[in-house]
Amino acid sequence: MTEKDPNKGYVAILGWSINCIDALERFDRRYVIVAPEWAADYAKEHNIPFIPWDFERLNDRSMEIAERLKEEGVDVAIPLFEETVEWAGAVNAVLMGNPRLHGQAVLFRDKALMKRRAQLGGIRVGIFEEAHDKEDVVRFLKRVNQTLLKLDGDPDDPIHLKAFDKAGCLGHRVIRHPDEIDTIPDEEYPLLMESHLDGWEFAVEAWIHNGKIRFLNISEYVTLGYSVFVPATPELESWRNLITKEIEKLIKTFDIEFGFIHPEYFVTSDGTMYFGEVAYRPPGFKVFELLERAYGFNAYQAMVLCFDPNTTEDEIEAFFPKEVVDAKGHAGCFGVYPRRRVVSKLEIPEETENHEYFEYHELTPPLEETVTKRTAFGTHWGLVYFFGDNPHKLRDLLRHQEELDFYV
Repeated sequence: MTEKDPNKGYVAILGWSINCIDALERFDRRYVIVAPEWAADYAKEHNIPFIPWDFERLNDRSMEIAERLKEEGVDVAIPLFEETVEWAGAVNAVLMGNPRLHGQAVLFRDKALMKRRAQLGGIRVGIFEEAHDKEDVVRFLKRVNQTLLKLDGDPDDPIHLKAFDKAGCLGHRVIRHPDEIDTIPDEEYPLLMESHLDGWEFAVEAWIHNGKIRFLNISEYVTLGYSVFVPATPELESWRNLITKEIEKLIKTFDIEFGFIHPEYFVTSDGTMYFGEVAYRPPGFKVFELLERAYGFNAYQAMVLCFDPNTTEDEIEAFFPKEVVDAKGHAGCFGVYPRRRVVSKLEIPEETENHEYFEYHELTPPLEETVTKRTAFGTHWGLVYFFGDNPHKLRDLLRHQEELDFYV
């Protein structure tokens, strides 16, 4: 365990992540983990500073955790997951005496409010609306295609449906025909509807301190919901200056002074960038771990650095490497989902295991034989990790994994 510096910030981590805890054990900031009761025994056994808290819903007791952390001397709360973003905003409003921080967190959680705020800041977004029932979706699909001047017999342009406040691909559906609308369960309403944006979809990870970008990574999606790698190919990196300007616009529009953001964008062939959404917490698909593999710096420690109000300019400059040029190679991962309806065992394909870029996997044997049908984008069963020096070779390798069976 690294010696903790009392002159630096004391941070509360909202959510449970072993990788994050391990990073903080090796960092010079004091920390406390605020997570559900089920983690208490593990925390006690391993001497992890811990406060149990139920994040199910913001309620009358919400102030209790903020006051407790304030008494404890905590400087800032850092959200690890989508479900704790609003909690962090509410807690930081108390810890920092700035009520606007809770309102800002609500914008990061509600995708419809988020897009409206982006529009107000002059950021390009597609057409979007809220849907409260199936009829709203039918109307929106018709209206979008009418706007696109579709004629009778032309195939409809798809629309995207997303949960208001879930992370990443959870609850994300693509609707191409009115018949598909009947498959949406009633409990998924209300939801956000968006027009389809043609273009190259990618994500950004940006660490911000004193309102300025301190490190900006571009994550290249190979197939959304399946695979990602960092740093991106030179073709996507060629948009870096434009992307940086858009992130600066986002920082200004959402009044972001500190912390970490994970926005998603589309860039069209003529260089027009469209805003998809922005999250105020680490990305999925272990991108933090991929960044450490590619660059050598720990992204969780970087997040603490940028949230901590006591961080100095010298510390920031000494911590972050130079984007792209300091990368030792390209790190990527593939999310495995069984391609068969019935499986009995885990079997890593030989061509994957023997590939020079293959590193390791986090797959486990199947717990049951029948594979549930993947609804919307679904959730992968585990990740397979790769590392190599050629981004195009890595991209093609990740795409090829979609054709292979890991569960047979």
